[in-house]
Amino acid sequence: MRVLGIDPGLNISGYSILERNSGDIEVIEAGILKTNDKHSLEKRLAELGAELGSVIQQFSPDVMAIEELYSHYDHPKTAIIMGHARGVILYKAAETGIEVVPYASTRIKKALTGNGRASKEQMQKAIQSCLNLNAVPEPPDVADAMAVAYCHLQAVVRDFTTSIKSKRVAV
Repeated sequence: MRVLGIDPGLNISGYSILERNSGDIEVIEAGILKTNDKHSLEKRLAELGAELGSVIQQFSPDVMAIEELYSHYDHPKTAIIMGHARGVILYKAAETGIEVVPYASTRIKKALTGNGRASKEQMQKAIQSCLNLNAVPEPPDVADAMAVAYCHLQAVVRDFTTSIKSKRVAV
């Protein structure tokens, strides 16, 4: 299974392609999608869509795992801008027929660190450890994208294992 993990943002969106092969999780690619902050909102959204389209075309993921929208009441404009970026990302998934699975940031953090309120640094170190990386993923947006993809791969394994146990009980 090949998962495209996305940490959505307008300035920078982190992305990663993780793949599970016979139990092992391999990092295929990870990076950022960056828009030009001097361009208008609509042009930046088009840039984001085009860059994501290239990633999807190049790596042909089976599923997209994306961090859910989260905002502080103190920053409603940030949430709206993030919503625009997330909308373009979801549109690209729909356009290319990729299933989308959203995850709350607290669930992702808890899955990797055991703490739903883990810091960016804790998440970077946790994903480095989980994926046996030589260095901490930079910038944090990349680590977050890797974390959401990793969380999805772990959830799929748990769901499969639970399904097998349920079938054994039902017999």
